[in-house]
Amino acid sequence: MSTRRRGLRRVVAPLERFIEVEYASGIVLLAATLIALAWANSPFGASYHRLRDLTVPLPFGPELSQRSLQFWVNDGVMMIFFFVVGLEIRCELHDGALSERRAAALPLIAAIGGMLAPALLYLALARDAALLHGWAIPTATDIAFAVGIATLLAGSAPPAMRALLLALAIIDDIGAVLIIAWFYARHIDAVSLLIAAAVLALLWVLERSALRWGVNYLLGAPIVWWGFLHGGVHPALAGVALGLLVPPRARPGDGPGAQSPAARLERWFHPWVAYALMPLFALANAGIDLAGVSLDEPATRHLIAAIGAALLLGKPLGIWLATRIGLSLKWCRLPAGTTPRELLVIGALGGIGFTMSIFIANLAFTDPARLTAAKLGVLVGSAAAAIAALLLGRLATAPRDSG
Repeated sequence: MSTRRRGLRRVVAPLERFIEVEYASGIVLLAATLIALAWANSPFGASYHRLRDLTVPLPFGPELSQRSLQFWVNDGVMMIFFFVVGLEIRCELHDGALSERRAAALPLIAAIGGMLAPALLYLALARDAALLHGWAIPTATDIAFAVGIATLLAGSAPPAMRALLLALAIIDDIGAVLIIAWFYARHIDAVSLLIAAAVLALLWVLERSALRWGVNYLLGAPIVWWGFLHGGVHPALAGVALGLLVPPRARPGDGPGAQSPAARLERWFHPWVAYALMPLFALANAGIDLAGVSLDEPATRHLIAAIGAALLLGKPLGIWLATRIGLSLKWCRLPAGTTPRELLVIGALGGIGFTMSIFIANLAFTDPARLTAAKLGVLVGSAAAAIAALLLGRLATAPRDSG
């Protein structure tokens, strides 16, 4: 096998594995969502809410001793999800789709358009000032569901289209992380954040010394998580900071073809996150009591419609318009085998928000009625975007199939 082919295989093989895991994860995630919805709306719905709100007595002081299971899922376990996000960003920036400027230009431009358009459409439709805080909910993309739907088009969709979708989703994740850290931080405590920053700096120094031990992260992660929690930044984002510290290059002495620590950790954690943590998040958050949603209230209708329309219409239009502008100005180029009309398919796939959108909804609204309506809007909008992606995908690839 030639050196060029071996190099290409090293790039393609992780992409194929990532797509395979995300496709299966989308199925598990859908099952968990349907279970949560059915459970919450069944005669046993009260048991769902009791379990979700069950407090966990822990000897960590009064602030953490009586937190609910939902808190530990959303604010604790999700740190591992964001750790994998940090690892993926680190790997992509080093030797993936985002490492080369021209290759990264298209997904970057598409992601910017795909965040701006739904946010603006949401603000135009929300109307009520109390709802404006949720503008970021429809800006995110759920990689697992999006890749799952894209894989259903695998017989006709080119591999470059799926690679572009992955790059777009990863940049979306970067944007969501920045939005959460910047716009949804509350009651900033500089001392706590400085403690977290000091631990991160120490881990960075140790990683570049002879003391490259995994136990460093095990000891440092709880302190960084605590610093973010008390500092006013969502504690799950501590995972991103830790993931970005992991070296993206193989260490000297690892031998030719050895994976970097970041790639090895991403490969190990990814299935656990895909098959366990994300379904657990869905179980804890997708159990919407539909009987408790009153469409008689104008604000509820506006919120559901704003999120649903922003995901279904804002995402694809924003991605398509931004990329068309970028192509016209020669800021970027389409990957080989991808046509401009397939950008609409990618845009519709980008409208499947779910995990990150629900995560942001939990930060945007504290009122239970508003939060329930926001989650319903995410579910409706994501489902509609998935159906639209399937229909558009069939239409966009029909000539290719017939030819």
